Amino acid sequence: MSVRLKPSTLDGRLEQVFDAVIADLYATAASPDAPAAVTRAMELRSFLALAEEQVIRVRDRVHHAMAAERDMDELSAGDLRVDAQWLEAALDARNGYRAALDDLLRTMPTAVQKPRPVRMAQPVATTTLPTAAPAPQRAGAARARP
Repeated sequence: MSVRLKPSTLDGRLEQVFDAVIADLYATAASPDAPAAVTRAMELRSFLALAEEQVIRVRDRVHHAMAAERDMDELSAGDLRVDAQWLEAALDARNGYRAALDDLLRTMPTAVQKPRPVRMAQPVATTTLPTAAPAPQRAGAARARP
């Protein structure tokens, strides 16, 4: 099954933030002019979906091994130890991907948000000149030569 079809626990949040369904977000991420936020979010979502599938598989295997109808002679402490290690690794990966995706959604602009032009405040300097006395009539006039 394609990772695009596997559910993840953050699908609802992704759809809310980007205002699109997961299938459309994957299509957007695959386009050459895809926004970085969408591309990265879909990559992290894919990793998260795989990690969550691993958690489910190990959990189900442990539940099956511990089922009440199972013969106690079939229990293996070694198998359960390995499953516990796998579960810990899968949960660590899941938690890491969830945290990374949460950070990304919190800090990156979404595809819906369009960059707004930045308005820079231009400082305006104003001065007032003191009122000067009128210049003498001959100020700056060249002297006649005798």
